[in-house]
Amino acid sequence: MSSFLVERKTTIAASPEKIHALIDDFHNWTRWSPWEDADPNLKRTYTGPDAGVGASYAWSGNRKAGAGAMTITDSKPGQIVVLDLVFTKPFKAKNKTTFTIDPGPNGSEVTWAMTGENNLLFTLVGKIFPMDKVVGKDFEKGLARLKAQAEKV
Repeated sequence: MSSFLVERKTTIAASPEKIHALIDDFHNWTRWSPWEDADPNLKRTYTGPDAGVGASYAWSGNRKAGAGAMTITDSKPGQIVVLDLVFTKPFKAKNKTTFTIDPGPNGSEVTWAMTGENNLLFTLVGKIFPMDKVVGKDFEKGLARLKAQAEKV
């Protein structure tokens, strides 16, 4: 098995608290997540608290959207949101995703990172289609959408 890291950053002209609220509550993900428009009939299920540790979001959709679930495992207002991400379709995988928010002179620097382990099949496929290239563009799209939402007055 080999591990992977996909990471993208952007600067958002908004407070860390405002950005955190958009990430920490899965109900807000429909406004910025790059995968929310993959299936117009996507089925969403929210369980646990509305936001923060223990909040969960499961989805099931067409072939492009797949199916899986996310649960927030750590959350510090204005600083970080960590979640466990489990894919069940079109493939099975377990990954850790971290959003880090750092205040800076031009706004807040937001880092979106995902780590995980590739099984033998994905290790081989990854030589042709590296995880960073496959998922990285989605992270960039999501961060651009998050920026647009957070910077709305």
